[in-house]
Amino acid sequence: MNKLLTIAIPTYNRAELLDKQLAWLAQAIRGFESDCEILVSDNCSTDSTQYVIQKWQSILSNITFKSNRHYQNLGVMKNILYCLNSATTKYVWTIGDDDPIQDRAINYVINKLKQHEDLSLIFLNFSGRNKITGEAVHPPTIVDNRWFDADSEDGCGDGKAIFEHCFSKSVGAVIFLTATIYRTDLVKQALQIWPDAANNWISLAYLAGYCAANGSVIVTKETFLECIVGVSYWQKEPKSALLMQYKHIPEVILKLEESSYSKQFCRRMLLQNGKEVSLKVFLGALRRWPMSAIKTVIPFVALIGLSVFDVMAVKEFSIAEINEKSHHELQSHNKPL
Repeated sequence: MNKLLTIAIPTYNRAELLDKQLAWLAQAIRGFESDCEILVSDNCSTDSTQYVIQKWQSILSNITFKSNRHYQNLGVMKNILYCLNSATTKYVWTIGDDDPIQDRAINYVINKLKQHEDLSLIFLNFSGRNKITGEAVHPPTIVDNRWFDADSEDGCGDGKAIFEHCFSKSVGAVIFLTATIYRTDLVKQALQIWPDAANNWISLAYLAGYCAANGSVIVTKETFLECIVGVSYWQKEPKSALLMQYKHIPEVILKLEESSYSKQFCRRMLLQNGKEVSLKVFLGALRRWPMSAIKTVIPFVALIGLSVFDVMAVKEFSIAEINEKSHHELQSHNKPL
């Protein structure tokens, strides 16, 4: 019997957190052993990660439990994409080793996947919390501590339109790894189309967008997990802010356009990103890495200029169309009886 869902955990040198997450999984997965597989991908840890994996493989002997250990640390994104590419089930859910998830999440996910056979994507809603202050965190466009506001639990809405709404409201929401369940064949197709996705820190947005464009989507109203803000892998990279704002987000938007998203939507998102970039980030990078900063920003400025031109051209075309229509209507109205 083919399994329905792979629950994958990419990890590196966080044996204690992995142990805690597998303890949660062992409890939450009860009753769904025949539907699920577990995969843990160790990014060449130097701590006791392998011991933790072996311990839980022995405890969870009644479920398919696969493990992988890379011969060297490949980086976070390559380890995540390894998990997605290695899944052999219909769906794959790759979770962080430190993200708090409610016990009822697996029950909900399995039931929805069985109920809607054409699902291509599930976004589990989540709350946010600052690791340092402990305060709730949410996007400025959303009032309550719920990162998705596009509730669509019947699986009948326009997947592309739902993703466009979510992406335009919060890029951070659609790239939160643990909140996303992909249909495996679609996410693998997306990775074949963009083999360099591992070098883009928000390529998970493209993967979600590709899946959404090729099937139905569920976005939950209730929250099922918590995102600890301020500990993302890209925040540890010195040039991360510059690359995220000026290179990676525009690159993903262009990939979405290649995946059948409208030019109008993608140009609007490019202009939105252009408004949100920080000049302070660029000036700081310019002082520290002048050549790298300039090489990153020049294509960005050119792309924004092209987007402005395209948007203006569309507006002028629309105005001309309206004027022509008004002219025809006036002529028709003035015809003698």
